[in-house]
Amino acid sequence: MNTKGERDDELVLELLDAIGKQSNLSQRHLARQLGVALGLANSYLKRCIRKGYVKIRTAPANRYLYYLTPKGFAEKSRLTAKYLSYSFAFYRHASASCAEVFQQCALRGWKRVVLCGISDLAEIASLQATEAEIEIVAIYDPRADRERFIGKKVWTDLDGIETFDACVLTDLQSPSTSHKQLVERVGQERVMVPDILRLE
Repeated sequence: MNTKGERDDELVLELLDAIGKQSNLSQRHLARQLGVALGLANSYLKRCIRKGYVKIRTAPANRYLYYLTPKGFAEKSRLTAKYLSYSFAFYRHASASCAEVFQQCALRGWKRVVLCGISDLAEIASLQATEAEIEIVAIYDPRADRERFIGKKVWTDLDGIETFDACVLTDLQSPSTSHKQLVERVGQERVMVPDILRLE
């Protein structure tokens, strides 16, 4: 769902935040914290230094200390506001999309659904399901590495799940692939897709 620009902004924000909290980070530690390769962390750090967001000082034992400049603090604030604005916009759009899906379920007399994909969208869908008096019987995610999510059992195979009326696609990682697999398993008419996923 994130564009390359949004991902860049997110990494810069995480980097500025990490340096703001601790100036004596090694680049290796910074890479681990950002969840990226060392070379990529180094590239983002150099970019932030070049743009004047971060200053570097030499410390004993061949180490470096990184500091946010006033310009860096301003950029961190700007990116934080942008991130929050994007997050609220996503929440509003996702809520409306899920409400519409559950309204369609109710019109068809479907009361028991499976959320397909562990994600922020699934959490939002669970809130909307409660309001629509739709029961979430399970969470299905073939890539799951946990047993429970939002208070429900997580299944990696649809076959084990008790009776349900429909599948609601909530996968944000690879929605097209998941949609295709669900349609093959349960049929097109029983797969509900929130329009925020832009598949239809």
